[in-house]
Amino acid sequence: MRHILGRPRRRLLALLGTTVLALGGAVALPGTAQAANVLTNPGFESGGLSPWTCTGNLGSVVSSPAHTGSKALQGAVTSSDNAQCSQTVAVQPNTTYSLSGWVRGSYVYLGVDGGASTWTTSPSAYSRLSVSFTTGASQTSATVYVHGWYAQGTYYADDVSLDGPGGGGGGDTQAPTAPGGLTSTGKTSSSVSLKWNAATDNVGVTAYDVYSGSNRLLSVSGTSATVAGLSPSTAYTFTVKARDAAGNTSPASNSVAVTTDAGGGGGTGFTQAAPYLFEGWGDPPSPTTVMSATGIKWFTMAFVLDSGGCTPSWDGSRPLTGGVDQTAINQIRSAGGDIVPSFGGWQGSKLGANCSSASALAGAIQKVIDAYGLKAVDMDIENTDEFENEAVQARILTALKTVKANNPGLKTIVTFGTSTTGPTYYGNRLIEQAQSLGANIDVFTIMPFDFGGGADMYGSTVNAAEGLKNKLKSTFGWDDATAYAHIGISGMNGLSDQQETTTPAIWTQIRDWANSHHIARLAFWAVNRDRPCAGGGVVSNCSGINQNTWQFTSITAGFTG
Repeated sequence: MRHILGRPRRRLLALLGTTVLALGGAVALPGTAQAANVLTNPGFESGGLSPWTCTGNLGSVVSSPAHTGSKALQGAVTSSDNAQCSQTVAVQPNTTYSLSGWVRGSYVYLGVDGGASTWTTSPSAYSRLSVSFTTGASQTSATVYVHGWYAQGTYYADDVSLDGPGGGGGGDTQAPTAPGGLTSTGKTSSSVSLKWNAATDNVGVTAYDVYSGSNRLLSVSGTSATVAGLSPSTAYTFTVKARDAAGNTSPASNSVAVTTDAGGGGGTGFTQAAPYLFEGWGDPPSPTTVMSATGIKWFTMAFVLDSGGCTPSWDGSRPLTGGVDQTAINQIRSAGGDIVPSFGGWQGSKLGANCSSASALAGAIQKVIDAYGLKAVDMDIENTDEFENEAVQARILTALKTVKANNPGLKTIVTFGTSTTGPTYYGNRLIEQAQSLGANIDVFTIMPFDFGGGADMYGSTVNAAEGLKNKLKSTFGWDDATAYAHIGISGMNGLSDQQETTTPAIWTQIRDWANSHHIARLAFWAVNRDRPCAGGGVVSNCSGINQNTWQFTSITAGFTG
């Protein structure tokens, strides 16, 4: 991004019950399960989650740390979601099953819905969990799960096994017919309601799975559903598949395309105070120390670049998972915060410029989304290779449109430079391409600094933001309130590369203006520099001015949108 020096919500012990599934009436003693794993994709070696589903879109398949093989499940727990991943399988009635798995993390649970569960804490190594349960007299399916605990950090799971006979009483291999007549029955700015005609099956349909692209969003037992957590003014395409007790899945229904409403005031409903934190530069501080001292909850993590072959990595060299960046992210999330990764920046080998197509770039971005269960992504579009290349601009915007459609609820941000009066030629072109491509960008963030010697940093920042607002109005046909709600400001604390000075007092003015106009995002470069060194010049680990430690971060934490 910048070219300085080149550049507890819930009680922890509220454990799940351990009562086994009830037997119905006076029946014969339960049978003993034969030793055969009835789970599909138990070690996640397929490279995808299916048929596992995870709450909050917080599960992903990672390469490290794996217990065996080359893949494992990662659950990105938050303060409000335990990242539960589950799989429903066919079972036989009145039969004892053994559930086991290898887990790693703080407070990781393994269990079966409505029945037995167990847990352990093993943050630094894999530990085996096991539990047995007995099915009811007429039970034909069971849902097993693994999850972490609220605000306790990321967990991992691998080699999950449910030992016993499969359901179907003789091996049902016939899939249901495809559901027909899928239509939308209503929509809001954040949800779409769907209905369809029932599928048929030789034994019986037990569930319907609703998809957007290749992502399974939810499962229901009836022939209607409401998909929530969507973004305003966004196009989505849905299909539905039927599933029987043996796990056979039908072909997809017809597809239906729906664009969500604009929403109240036309805004995105998304606000974010997220200063940049860079683990590869400028004496990176402990994020939890900064959070405790300032109250900040979000960080923009810099930078995801290309390590070769359109492969995302931190700074083009550090591993996407398992390194210092993931450690910092885990610490932030354990403390109740979250992150948005920034792709690109001023220098380095960038994915936008080096991926061969929009679909390849979308695939690279999706790897990062899957690795961390992201709620938002930021594309920092700079320099001649991305910002001043209209074809690359279009590639980036098309890729963002793709990942947004494939990840309902994901927020997309583009960040770019500006003049003192608003977007430059290439900034205007970026906004126009976003409109013509239907990219549905949530936040257009400007970087109001390095103007070339500007002295009035508050006035220049406000003028630049107003210029952006006017461009958004004229391009998208928005009113003032809607345009402001799509604006972000990302400043530079202390001295900029061109010796412009933003003091804590000026940054407070900018923050207050941002609050009064209800913009979407406030950031600065960077927390690494949010330390005093009056007369120290433009350096990586302090601001070059007199200030209190973490003062700009504290001011930013007061941004409410």
